[in-house]
Amino acid sequence: MYTDAFLNALIGSAQWTWKSILFQVPWYSNYFWGLTLLSLVVWGLELLFPWRKDQKPLRKDFWLDGFYMYFNFFVFSVAISGFYKAIGLFFGGMGISMQSLALLDLKSLPAWAQLLLFFVLLDFVQWFTHVLLHKTPWFWRFHQVHHSVKEMGFAAHLRYHWMENLLYKPLKTVGLMLLGGFEPEQAYIVHFTAIAIGHLNHANIRITWGPLKYLLNNSVMHLYHHAYNLPEHKPYGMNFGISLSLWDYIFGTAHVPDDNAHIQLGYPGDEHMPDSFMGQLGHGFKDASNK
Repeated sequence: MYTDAFLNALIGSAQWTWKSILFQVPWYSNYFWGLTLLSLVVWGLELLFPWRKDQKPLRKDFWLDGFYMYFNFFVFSVAISGFYKAIGLFFGGMGISMQSLALLDLKSLPAWAQLLLFFVLLDFVQWFTHVLLHKTPWFWRFHQVHHSVKEMGFAAHLRYHWMENLLYKPLKTVGLMLLGGFEPEQAYIVHFTAIAIGHLNHANIRITWGPLKYLLNNSVMHLYHHAYNLPEHKPYGMNFGISLSLWDYIFGTAHVPDDNAHIQLGYPGDEHMPDSFMGQLGHGFKDASNK
């Protein structure tokens, strides 16, 4: 049973991705071309309104980060889809279902409220997961791949080690379980909004959102998240927000001293990070990078 579920999910996910490339799925669920279009738009904004004017259009690791985008969003998602299907069957066999742990019933709410609660809850789960990636030494070693970016650009958004999914995916699933496993019909709006905000947060564009900076994450705030030199009172980092900055201001993890576009990025010891994608795949399984 588990083997069949694993293979069926794997094949189904691969077929869906291929159909997306061929425009054979509904436009609102075509994440392949949606990601591509959003990336081109944000890259265009980088070229028209660069914050760091001395940064090259094809910045350091531009192509590596571009490959990471499609690998993490599609290739790895296909590879791991069967695993999560089998896990779901396992818990189902134990009598644990999405509905059994539900705390909120979104179905009874208006569509706009469904989308808002769905967005806020999943964003909080991702903020909490991001904090764990920084404060748990074992997970931090994998998260170093994302923080090895030395020049910021939109594609750095999806440059992360595949092992991060082992923390992000289950905790996002827990978030869905609190909603009874329910995704609003227009959930694609939330997903594409999160991609767009994530791209803009990493882009070479100065964005603060004005007074909305206390609600929405932005490129200035996130640049300091990638700062090489951390303040003494923030030894594990700051500005962990994904789409919303709200959580950082609520829980005291926000820190934006100014809007210097040229702060040093990375982390102490990042010279040990392999330059290639294949080298980075194995990074984190030993502690050599902390020497």
